Amino acid sequence: MSELIVDDVSMRFELPNGDHVQALQNVSISMQSGEIMAVLGPSGCGKTTLLNIVAGFLAQTEGQVTLNGEPVTGPGQERGMVFQQGALFEWMNVRKNVAFGPVMNGRPKKETDEVVDHLLDVTGLQDFKEKAIYELSGGMQQRVALARCLANDPEVILMDEPLGALDALTREKMQGLVLKLWKETGKTIILITHSVEEALLLGERLLVMAPRPGRIHKEYSLPFADLGVNADLREVKKHPEFGPRREEILSMIWDMEEEIMGRTEGDA
Repeated sequence: MSELIVDDVSMRFELPNGDHVQALQNVSISMQSGEIMAVLGPSGCGKTTLLNIVAGFLAQTEGQVTLNGEPVTGPGQERGMVFQQGALFEWMNVRKNVAFGPVMNGRPKKETDEVVDHLLDVTGLQDFKEKAIYELSGGMQQRVALARCLANDPEVILMDEPLGALDALTREKMQGLVLKLWKETGKTIILITHSVEEALLLGERLLVMAPRPGRIHKEYSLPFADLGVNADLREVKKHPEFGPRREEILSMIWDMEEEIMGRTEGDA
């Protein structure tokens, strides 16, 4: 069982004019293996900064992040990242993109082929394996990005608005795929999103972050991710708790946005 701990993490960015921005303040999170968490909040609340610290792309100014008791001090294969844009290798076909990590790690060809074929199957990419990346739709490219991340067999998958650029129908299909992969692989997943509905559907735990300095405002434990694994997500949205919870969180974030706008106007 893996354990990811964000312990009292703060992040302060120094500006060239001598000023500073306090992006995060005293953020603490503990996640057990196999949990899926959505992180939601108004623009500028530090969601992506937090994800980048867990990924090892940024070094926090205070606090500590550990995975299985080991401090996170930089990027590592035990943590995989899926970006809003797939960051794929355009000059490689789908199969080579998915195989890139195992090949670079020197895994035997037979083992690599088995892993890649399995992931192409579960992500619905088997018929597209010889296609160039530029020939694929946005949704298909994100499937490749997910498969490539999983091919490295990370313990923790970090997703930064991975479905934000997709049209509504494709996004719903991809939400279903994320839940399917979560349940089948048992991976620990942290997903950043601006969509309240998406956070409700994909987060068995949902964190709402408050505006700068970014901090955890409220945490929810929700049933909808588990329900969505084997159900049509449109049916899940009809659950009697879904609508009231959505309105509660929307109002919460709307109030935060109003507060940010008030601050901005006051500074003008």
